[in-house]
Amino acid sequence: MSVRIRLARHGRRKQPVYRIVVADSRSPRNGRFLEVIGSYNPQNNDEVRLDSGKLDAWVEKGAQPSETVHRLIRKISRPQS
Repeated sequence: MSVRIRLARHGRRKQPVYRIVVADSRSPRNGRFLEVIGSYNPQNNDEVRLDSGKLDAWVEKGAQPSETVHRLIRKISRPQS
């Protein structure tokens, strides 16, 4: 089973809010997931909330972040100037 860390879309039409989830790579975007590890709100100044402990645990187990999630992780780990 290949596990990915990716975004699952929620929210209303034209007002997306995303959950950062750990899911099997074969499941649909908003389908079954293993765990929610954070959220991303592009409407609210690109607000990202992420449980770094859960993220590290899943990466240790072999979960691969998607390109978008990888970009968000780099963005929040960079020191704010």
